[in-house]
Amino acid sequence: HSALSRRYVLCEVVSEDPRCRQCIEDRVLNLAVRDAITRVHGDYGLACCSISFTVKYLNAYTGTVLLRCRKDSYRLLCSALPFVRHLENRGQRYPCFLNTLHVGGTIRTCQKFLIQYNRTQLLRLLQNCTNEEERQCIQKSLLSCSLTEEQSESGDEEEDDGTE
Repeated sequence: HSALSRRYVLCEVVSEDPRCRQCIEDRVLNLAVRDAITRVHGDYGLACCSISFTVKYLNAYTGTVLLRCRKDSYRLLCSALPFVRHLENRGQRYPCFLNTLHVGGTIRTCQKFLIQYNRTQLLRLLQNCTNEEERQCIQKSLLSCSLTEEQSESGDEEEDDGTE
């Protein structure tokens, strides 16, 4: 465990184009976010953000993305996220935006937030269901979209400084 504090930024990829989901990949997101940081904050901002920036988790089905960065550069990262306007893969551009859902000091706090968020979304979707099959599909899909323990590394779980 490094002495550096980290922040985890939980986002969702929002797009009108259903094909956008298929290009939600680590590499594509990494490039889109780095490009936005460079446009907003220049090379210095990119250098600050790049030190421990990584796409920690993503679920293309739900559009959920967890980004990790150093605590001292998370404001730079968060301020650049609204400038991600599309994801580009294999020469195709899909318009979208990143909606920041939560910023936490550990993966676990983001997991807890995501579970609660998914429950809220599930209730909203269930209220608009038209048939039982649709209802079961929604319930099944939401059970599979929380971050699981295996995907988190024990080294990232330590509370850094109690600011949650």
